[in-house]
Amino acid sequence: MSNSPEFIRFDQVSKWFESPAGRFRALDNVSLGIGRGEYVAIVGKSGSGKSTMLNMLTGIDHPSHGSVTIDCTAVHTLDESRLAAWRGRSVGIVFQFFQLIPTLSVLENALLAMDFVNVIPRGERLERAHSLLDQVGIAHHADKLPAALSGGEQQRAAIARALANDPPLLVADEPTGNLDSKTTEAIWSLFADLVGNGKTVIVVTHERVIAAEPGRTITLEDGVVVDDARCH
Repeated sequence: MSNSPEFIRFDQVSKWFESPAGRFRALDNVSLGIGRGEYVAIVGKSGSGKSTMLNMLTGIDHPSHGSVTIDCTAVHTLDESRLAAWRGRSVGIVFQFFQLIPTLSVLENALLAMDFVNVIPRGERLERAHSLLDQVGIAHHADKLPAALSGGEQQRAAIARALANDPPLLVADEPTGNLDSKTTEAIWSLFADLVGNGKTVIVVTHERVIAAEPGRTITLEDGVVVDDARCH
């Protein structure tokens, strides 16, 4: 349930790209708010604007028009260096293909994320990394390389890494696209647990939302929000 309706605010956000065929609008005048502590799925078919919205949430791209504000930060106004610092502190990103560094152990992947951002005191990092791996249920795999883990275990490792710097926002990009249905259900449930611990979790997916369903599902079609449904 939302505690603050304006943790994330999209205000008349449009994103367009120029092509030989003319201007293509990936997002078209989207306005919405997402509260702190919400569990949200953004769904839609390929080309609906999901990836563009994800890029706005993470600061990877800027709107052509409108504004994106996250936790009182006008993300669309930040230059690249300030964006990198903001992203490291504020957003954890979970990818479909995990993107773990294959030559580092699961534990070292989580530690490296802390080393890059440098917000967790150095003396606390090892204990925090072990605690995160325990939280996602793979503490016993801490010293293994990613290739030694199953797909679901690698995704759990990726979630632990995304949480390394204790960001208030977790954004997951098709996080269950390569997982079987049972593992998919477990990952959705893990996200629900994170929301229960105070995180804001936004999952971008083309799949039907199943299992531990988010409290809210935003449906995109041709760059427009066509449905915004809350579960009660």
